[in-house]
This record gives sequence, structure tokens and C-alpha cells, in this order.
Amino acid sequence: MPSSLLQATGLTAPLTEDAVRRIVPELARASEREVYPRSVVASNGVIYFLGRRMLDKRLCLLWDESDLVARASRPSRAGETPAPPTDFCGERSHVQIGGLRLVIQAGYLDHQNAAALRRHLPFTAPQTLGVQAAFGAGDRLGLATPAHVRAVRGTGLRPVFAQQSIREMTRTGRTPDEVMDTATFGVFQEGWRDPFGADADHLKTAQDIDATVAAGFTMFTIDPGDHVDNEAETASADTLREKFGALPWSELETGADSLTRAYADPVRLPSDAVVTLDEGVLLRAAVKYGRALAHTAAMYRHLSGRMGGRPFEFEMSVDETATPTSVAEHVFVVRELQRLGVKWVSLAPRFVGEFEKGVDYIGDLGAFESSFAQHVAVAQHFGPYKISIHSGSDKFSIYPIAARLSGDLVHLKTAGTSYLEAVRAIAKIDAVLFREILAFAIERYPVDRASYHVSADLAKVPAPDSLSEDQLVTILDQFDTREALHVTFGSVLTAEAGGKPRFRDRLMKTLQEHEGIHYETVRAHIERHVRPFAR
Repeated sequence: MPSSLLQATGLTAPLTEDAVRRIVPELARASEREVYPRSVVASNGVIYFLGRRMLDKRLCLLWDESDLVARASRPSRAGETPAPPTDFCGERSHVQIGGLRLVIQAGYLDHQNAAALRRHLPFTAPQTLGVQAAFGAGDRLGLATPAHVRAVRGTGLRPVFAQQSIREMTRTGRTPDEVMDTATFGVFQEGWRDPFGADADHLKTAQDIDATVAAGFTMFTIDPGDHVDNEAETASADTLREKFGALPWSELETGADSLTRAYADPVRLPSDAVVTLDEGVLLRAAVKYGRALAHTAAMYRHLSGRMGGRPFEFEMSVDETATPTSVAEHVFVVRELQRLGVKWVSLAPRFVGEFEKGVDYIGDLGAFESSFAQHVAVAQHFGPYKISIHSGSDKFSIYPIAARLSGDLVHLKTAGTSYLEAVRAIAKIDAVLFREILAFAIERYPVDRASYHVSADLAKVPAPDSLSEDQLVTILDQFDTREALHVTFGSVLTAEAGGKPRFRDRLMKTLQEHEGIHYETVRAHIERHVRPFAR
């Protein structure tokens, strides 16, 4: 062992894999913890790493106090920050390595340490990703980011590791800070060094924006679905004219005559398709999406003010509405966004067919392909921007189509599927706990399905006690069981018995105790999502 561990590792430059292999045993002895090798990084005279003892993970820092005293006495160099960093919290002690007395600090994986880590190691902080193919991976438990990193590594996709909607946070009892912090520690644990994003998904109010801006999110997905008029799809011409006249024209910063004149000429797309918005088509598009556009523009301006010049990315999502977005409506929406000064990186239409939660696409693949191609053509013509596929979990039949047609103009979002695969891991590890969760999901499904577009039939969900242990794992592939488990996640995670969590603590402890099984189960499933889109 060299006289100084820190000198031997070259702290002002990235550590080589060989250097990490050599020092991990020393770090393990110094911290009395199992070290996650990919987490080891050196910066400005400090070695950072993640260590684990039993179920207790800690953020560890190690430095040579005498070296830092000497560094503090000389003029600072470019990019150098004061050390030891005082914004981390944790217990300090001294260890002897190579004849030197070193300081080691071990702190909890809490918000203060996550925020400090993002300041000192910028690769653990989210960034904007630009118009490149992206994959969003929601993590409802706060444990899955390492598995997501393993699935995405080497694919060339830009990942979004912090992604959660306000609805999901409310149902799981999590905060925007918690979502961001668990992603930070997951990225750190797995040594992900490339850019990753943080998507505050399905935001509906200015208060939603404020909370997620404060937490450091970099992408903001506005869901104006409550302002979409789905009745426009079947309304009579007279009704459409009446509703058209009643649109909030001051908020839309135009008038009925001006809007009509703006769409007098057809649009030719790169696909050579010609889109004409005649009176009937225009009235229907304006009535359907006019109020949603006014809301989206207001949210964009509020967000711009809150960000104060910091870079951010913006998405408009109408995927959870009742009727598909036609190519003409897509043209109308993006032209109006441009006129209103909104800048966006992606847009999520309501596609043809059914995108139910946690199961494959339901519908005509030929119709989807034809429609998706036209949506991409609109994005090419008016952007470029990405077509965002929401409720994208487990839509395996459409991935090859979407990947082939979109190139870089695609953003696939998943959320509940990682929770479902965590439940699959529970089925592998603890049959009793899995049966209890499934029985509870069957009980809760009639209530919890109300806010989702799902069609699971409880009559087709087998009774938990009727399943053998071998069947428990594969029952997650059955359509009705998968949907029932998917939409009841919030009830499972917040249920109480005797004033204590009924499932959450047991579920989390089991996954932490069997971390390898959990990671591998989620990784294998997420890889099926990203493989068709790999660059």
C-alpha cells in the first residue's frame, strides 16, 4: 500500500477502474461497510463512496486532513472547491491507512447530503437533455434507480431517472425532494456519469410547478387534460360554433376571425401529407383544445418566471383524454403554442388505440403505425421536438414501430411497471407477503380504478391462495392481475393496520434485504423496453 491512499488514487482526476479495484478493500476496512465499487469517485482531495452495513446505506467521505490544510493555504485552482466540504452531515472518525491519519465521514442518505452531493459531484444532478431519444423511468418506491441505470447503460438513450407525477407522489406519500434525492443516490451508487433528466410529470396547477421547481426538476410536463373538451368530437356544427365563440379569446391573445384566417392555407408535412383545417376541422380542434392551450401557456409563463433564467424543458401532454388527437388537431395545437410563445421539447398526443396501464397496446397496429408516422411528421415540420409516449409501460408490440419511425424524436415514459416488477421480486422472495398484497389489491381495485383507464376483470384474477409458489411469479404476466396490482399501488403503500403501515415497511425491507433479486428483476424487464430504441 502506498504511503497515502489519497495520493495513490490521483484525487484531481477520475479514478480508473484499476485504481478503484485497488482501493475498495481499503475503503471497506476504513468504513466497516460493504462498498459499492461504481460509487467510488475522487474530487478535490476527497474520496466519495456509498457503503452498506446490513440494511443501512451511508454516504461516505474520506480525506487526508493534513493535505487539505496545505491545500487551503495555497491559492485555489480552477474548479477547486473548499475541502473538507462542510455542507455534508454525518459522523466523523479517524482511521489509519498507510501510516496516515485520515478522516472518514458517514452520513445518512437524506436531503441535506443529496443536495450537497449534487453541488460537489455535478454528474449526480439532473440536466436538460435536448431533442434526443429519451427514456423515462418512474420509481414509486425510491429503490429502483440502480436497476434503471443498469438497464439503460450502453443504449445511447438519454435517461430520466427522476420522474414522478404529483398524483403518484400524493398516493405514495412522497415529496418532490424525495423523488429527486433517491434518484441522486441511485445515480451515485451505480456511477452513471452521463446526463440524466428529472421530469415533474402531469402537472396541473401552478402550485405543482412551484414544488417541483424548488426540488430541482429540469423537465416539466403540463397536463391540461381537465381543460380539454372531449364533447367536441361528436358535437353538432351549431354547438361547435357556439362553443367556439365562447372560447377565452383574451387568454388566447387572438380573436375568432383572426384564428380562422390563420388556417386558410393547407400544411404540407415532410411525409408529403397535406393537412387542411377547413371550417369544420378547425372549429372542432379549437373547441377541443382551445382552453387547454390557454392553460398550458399560462403554466409555461409561470414556470419561466419561477425558473429565473435557469434552463428547463417543457412538455404538453394530452394523452389521458377520451379521444385520439388527429393529425390536424396536432397541427393546430403546435401552431397555437408557437403563436403564444411557448417553447417545448416534447408533446404527448392521445394516440389511437388503448394505452392501458401496465399492459400491452390494445388496438390495430396498422392504424397505430399510420397515425404515429403522421405525428412524427408534424414534429419534424414544426420542431423538431419529441413525440412522448405516456403510459408507455409494457407496450412491447408498438416499440419497434415507434423506434423505426421516430429516430431521435421520441420520449418513452414508464412508471408503474417498475413497481410491478418489485412486486414480482416479492413473489420470488416472500410468498406470504405477495399473497397478502394481491388479496388487498383485489379488494381495492373497484375503488382505485376510478382515476385510470383500465379494463381488468376481477373475475379473471385468481384467488391468491389458489396459486402455487411457482405460479406467483408468472401471475404478474396475466393481464387482469397486472392491472389490478398496478392501479392499487397507492393503497398498498399507504394502507395501515393498527396505526402502522400494513405493507410498506415489510415490502421495502424485503426488497432491501434481497437487493440483488430486486435489481435483476427490474433491470431485465426495463431492458425489454429500451432495447428496441437503443442507438
